[in-house]
Amino acid sequence: MELEDIISKYPPKQVMLIPIAIIILAFISLGATYLSTGSPVHLGIEFTGGTLITVPATGTEDAAKAQFAEYPLVDVRDIGSRYMIQFGPMSDSEYAALAKQVNAEYDGAEIRHMGPIYSKELQAQVMRYLPISFLLMAIVVFIVFRQPMISLLVVISALADILTAAASMNITGVQLSLGTVAALLMLIGYSVDTDILLSMRVMKRKGSVDEKIIGAMGTGLMMSGTTIAAVISLIIVSNFLYLIIPSFTRMDVIADMSTVLIFGLAADIFNTWVTNAQGLRWYFSRPGKAIRGQKK
Repeated sequence: MELEDIISKYPPKQVMLIPIAIIILAFISLGATYLSTGSPVHLGIEFTGGTLITVPATGTEDAAKAQFAEYPLVDVRDIGSRYMIQFGPMSDSEYAALAKQVNAEYDGAEIRHMGPIYSKELQAQVMRYLPISFLLMAIVVFIVFRQPMISLLVVISALADILTAAASMNITGVQLSLGTVAALLMLIGYSVDTDILLSMRVMKRKGSVDEKIIGAMGTGLMMSGTTIAAVISLIIVSNFLYLIIPSFTRMDVIADMSTVLIFGLAADIFNTWVTNAQGLRWYFSRPGKAIRGQKK
């Protein structure tokens, strides 16, 4: 079944049940994570505080875990020729002992420490700036369209993209870091871009709503396809290049960002050409709405 068939063949209210179900599942995932951790997504070291060390991979991961078992060990990750070992918050004396042990046993070890005060400040900034970014986006959309229902469809579609991307982080084990926050902010802008493309085509061009939606799909899917191809390249380079070139290490920040982006872009295709498109079909099928926003 082609996407054009879904757009034009089935009643809008019937098709809208699918995105509603996906949004509910995303809320369930985020809610379950919030109940278990106190946050809708798993927080990275920037927001929880702790210590991150990178050492040469001289043994197995289990051996590295046993070596640092007396500290609040969170995770050991193989990044090629090195291990990245994450610890939770610890006292100053524990951190000093850990740093002394690492420097004594490894040459070229890298130690990164994030204090709890700075982490709390970053949490507050994210909780403040993410909603503000979304609110400003919504204001701009309402100014552009000046039709509450059409503007609301754009905002709902963008919100659904962010919820889906955030829920995918819980499924794939990606933590909220400064990099993934940047990815979520990029998704807000990209989601609105494709939805505005669709809404402007439907409002400004002549023809039936279904014809205009299908006509906009060519441009929209080309945009999404080129962006997804670029993100897939990032995924390959960040996750697998170190297997081919030993001097490279796994680029975790880029890998996490690209994972969030690929799920968000996939959600954007669905929410633009199903959620928003079906909402527009329903809105313009109402009596007195068929010619509003169309060129004469």
